[in-house]
Amino acid sequence: MDDGEADAFERESMEFDVVIVGAGPAGLSAAIRLKQRAEETGTEINVVVVEKGSEVGAHILSGAVLDPIGLNRLFPDWKERGAPLDTPVRSESIAVMGPAGVLPLPAFMLPAAEQNHGNYIVSMGNVCRWLAEQAEAMGVEIYPGMAASECLFDEDGALKGVVVGRVGVGRDGEQKPSFEPGIDLVGKYVLIAEGVRGSLAKQLIARYALDDGCEPQKFGIGIKELWEIAPEKRRPGHVGHTFGWPLDNSTGGGSFIYHYDDGTAAVGFVVHLNYANPHIYPYGEFQKFKTHPAIADLLEGGKRIAYGARAITEGGFQSVPKLAFPGGALIGCAAGFVNVPRIKGNHNAMLTGMMAGEAAFDAVAEGRAQDTLDAYEVAYEASSVRKELMKVRNFKPLWSRFGTMFGAVVLGGVEIWTNTIMPGFSFFGTIGHGKTDAEATEPAERHRRPVYPKPDGVTTFDRLTNVSYSATNHEEDQPVHLQLKDASIPVSVNLSTYDEPAQRYCPAGVYEVLSDDDGSNPRFQINAQNCVHCKTCDIKDPSQNIVWAVPEGGGGPNYPNM
Repeated sequence: MDDGEADAFERESMEFDVVIVGAGPAGLSAAIRLKQRAEETGTEINVVVVEKGSEVGAHILSGAVLDPIGLNRLFPDWKERGAPLDTPVRSESIAVMGPAGVLPLPAFMLPAAEQNHGNYIVSMGNVCRWLAEQAEAMGVEIYPGMAASECLFDEDGALKGVVVGRVGVGRDGEQKPSFEPGIDLVGKYVLIAEGVRGSLAKQLIARYALDDGCEPQKFGIGIKELWEIAPEKRRPGHVGHTFGWPLDNSTGGGSFIYHYDDGTAAVGFVVHLNYANPHIYPYGEFQKFKTHPAIADLLEGGKRIAYGARAITEGGFQSVPKLAFPGGALIGCAAGFVNVPRIKGNHNAMLTGMMAGEAAFDAVAEGRAQDTLDAYEVAYEASSVRKELMKVRNFKPLWSRFGTMFGAVVLGGVEIWTNTIMPGFSFFGTIGHGKTDAEATEPAERHRRPVYPKPDGVTTFDRLTNVSYSATNHEEDQPVHLQLKDASIPVSVNLSTYDEPAQRYCPAGVYEVLSDDDGSNPRFQINAQNCVHCKTCDIKDPSQNIVWAVPEGGGGPNYPNM
């Protein structure tokens, strides 16, 4: 958006040294590091963080087992400060699942970097709420319920700010009595910490060609339930992972079960979104997983208390774009720093947030504004984050090319151990990802339809019932935030060629194909009210026809303890 368009709305403008979009681990770590540097140097710096969720943590969904390296660097005294890391990992297991049995693998034989000793089972939502408290105590301004909907650029094309808080537009596009044009938040630098597939990050990557020369980003969909476990089945501090059934060998993914000290457990499932078979139903795979005798026995007598879903970046080293551009930078999962075999990225999100915060502070202190934070790129190149991703760079492409058993278990194991002994070396060089996840989808006629059990309402649940456990809500009379570039494509292309996979890949039942009683006149329906902001549709739609845009701030899920 240029200044002429902005002025037409007569918006208020607020100026800061640094504007941060997203109150996740990356954004909050950046804000805190900026304030720490100001305290260390006896100077002032004005920092604001905007968050589209109704509160900090409302949209944070992660497994999560946290490597505390980022927290150790941010707050060495985090234990004394009362950080909510209450469940240290005490035991772990990894297994291959078949339809009726489980084959345990020796977790102790994994390299030390892939084990979980010294890590913590956490609610990342609660960790972010705690980080926000620390940030506000240091003078950071945090505005939840404020969606950043547009970018602002200066006359030279540099990012200079974002528009937040635009509300009160009806579904018909007309202004309602509650209309507010929003506020221009202008900063010398803007750090984009939206998380996976952020709407502004996507635009900025395209505008500045930040992904030129790197592989396409890859993704998974993570689906999670929080359970109260029967007392006799609790294993406080235990981390369990499986792969294999119910996924076939050519479809990547697996499960996680993390036992907290309070008697609850995070039970979840990840499906890599580069699957070819458009009939695959990731939510159905998760529910089917829970019918396995070993899992059903664990959950028997327990109670599901929360639900959510979120896309995960999986491209790793090859897919990290250029991080800095005129006026701003990408941090955390907006750029993608997840270590796939470790199933971790929060520590790297925090570390990259801190690096960008350092670079932005130094630039502001030197009197600079709206230039490129090259020091952030330099810091990343020399960082533990890059080294960690470099060591496992081929794990994901090997899995994708050669399947779960040979690609992930055999070749992936060789890759991990080789890089443990000779860091940076690989027998495979550096393998590319090739296709995007959307391009990986093949015509429906080439594939069989998997069979999914009917939900029993005790251990397995239908999608819409589970969505009600995410506390998702949106203002109904607003423009649909799931936008179609061409309204005809869902039926004319996606239905006829791919059996319209949006009906299945969405974990919230947002998309339906309706028809007359005789099956004629198919039409595509979008139930935007159900959206849990996972971004899977923006990633996996085979025609790349769906654009996820931010709804009014405060909408979406309200995750408790997730």
